[in-house]
Amino acid sequence: MRRFSVVGAMMLSLSFPGAGWAEDVDLDALRAAMEKYKDVEVALADGYIPDPSGHCVSAAAEGLPAELGGMGIHYLQPALLGITGDKPRVNGNGIHTDWMAPAILLYEPQEDGSLELVGIENLVWQAAWAETGHAHPEINGRMWDAMADDLATVADEAHGFEPHFDQHVWLFRENPNGDLEPFNPAVTCEHHMTH
Repeated sequence: MRRFSVVGAMMLSLSFPGAGWAEDVDLDALRAAMEKYKDVEVALADGYIPDPSGHCVSAAAEGLPAELGGMGIHYLQPALLGITGDKPRVNGNGIHTDWMAPAILLYEPQEDGSLELVGIENLVWQAAWAETGHAHPEINGRMWDAMADDLATVADEAHGFEPHFDQHVWLFRENPNGDLEPFNPAVTCEHHMTH
């Protein structure tokens, strides 16, 4: 995810997770449930908003090897993320883990200016998660990615966010590196802002 300004309407309360922290998720059932969000207007009607930064996330833009691919444009559900502010970094108290109602939808910009749903993501804040007393969140045997900025490097490994765990699930674009990896070589930002 990218850095963005948080408006007052986004300062929402803690979101409680679904059952289980080490979850086994049926990706086919999840894909069927998310099918409706192929229409971005449905996502907007359900309260998802485009990342206000306007970024389309790619590995190359993050200073990572370009062959890792991209993530696309993030459409966020602020209430599920529990965002509390953005100074000096985006922070929150959300610990939402329900995959049937993900906090983030991932769209790839197309040449004709449309958006194609490629995956989903959930994000929980490490400080809030620690208060649950549960171990590192997992899905289908894979621990979510732990993201925290390393001040010894030039790159911002946490993308302007306070330390958090996040997990991507590639439901509508096959990922040769695996359905649960953060970047997808088959996703590109090539057509972002070309129209």
